[in-house]
Amino acid sequence: MRFTTVILAALSLGMGPMAHVFAADTGSPPITALIAAYPEQIAGQEGNDLVMKDGTRFPIDDGRGEKPFETLLNEPDITDQFYVPYKLGNAGFPPGVDEDPGRVRFEPLFKALYGDCRKGEVESQLVAVNWLPKHKGGKVEVTSAHGVAKALEAVSAELDELPEKFMRYLKPSAGTYNCRVIAGTQRYSMHAYAAAIDINTKVSDYWRWAEPDKNGHYPYKNQVPIEIVEIFEKHGFIWGGKWYHYDTMHFEYRPELIALGKAGQ
Repeated sequence: MRFTTVILAALSLGMGPMAHVFAADTGSPPITALIAAYPEQIAGQEGNDLVMKDGTRFPIDDGRGEKPFETLLNEPDITDQFYVPYKLGNAGFPPGVDEDPGRVRFEPLFKALYGDCRKGEVESQLVAVNWLPKHKGGKVEVTSAHGVAKALEAVSAELDELPEKFMRYLKPSAGTYNCRVIAGTQRYSMHAYAAAIDINTKVSDYWRWAEPDKNGHYPYKNQVPIEIVEIFEKHGFIWGGKWYHYDTMHFEYRPELIALGKAGQ
C-alpha cells in the first residue's frame, strides 16, 4: 500500500476530514501527513512549497542540510519537524539524547494554522471544554481550529472512565491557552495556539527541574501512566514524555505525527 493511502487512512480514523493533495505531491510521508492533518488551511504541495489556501507559500526544505540540534529548534524548516519519528504507546521512551519528536516546529506554519496570539488571532477561536466532568475537573479553554476542542472532549470522556487511581495525574489541569513563549526561549509554546494541555504538575517531571549528570545529560524521569498517554494519542495528541527534554505534564495536538506513527513512519 502506498504511503499516502496509509497515512490518509490513519487520519480518517477519528481525526477529521482528509485533505486534497496536489498532483505535484512528491509522495513524502511526512508532508502527505501534514497536508492531510490540516485540510481547513493547507491546500497542498507544489514542488518545494507547502501551499496554504490563502495563497501563502512556505518552503518545505530550506536546502541547509543536516543541522545541529539547537539550530533545528531555532531555525527549522518544515522538513525538520520530522527529524525523528514519534512512536506510539509503550514505544519511544526513554528517548535518546536530543530526540524530541514534535518539539521542532516551523513557527510561521503554526501561526498560519492557529493565529498569532499577540495579535489577538487565537482568542476568537477559544471554546470551553468540560475537563473530566464526572470527577469535577472544571473547564479548560482550547482552540476550535482543526478539531482540537472536539479531540480534547473525546480525550476527557475516555479519561473520565478510568479507575479513580488515575485521577491524581489528571486534575487539576495545569492549563491550556497561554500566550507565551517556551521557558528559556523565544519560541512560541503550543499553549500560545491553544492546542495543548498540561496535566497535574505535582505528579509530573520536567527536564528543567532536573540536574544533568557529569556528561551533561538529563536522566529520564516519568510518573504518568501509559494508559493516560495512549488515550491522548488515540485522539491526535503527542506527549512531552517522549522527548529527551521531557515535559511529562504536556500534551499537544499533532495529528500529523500520530498518523505517521500509525503508518509506521
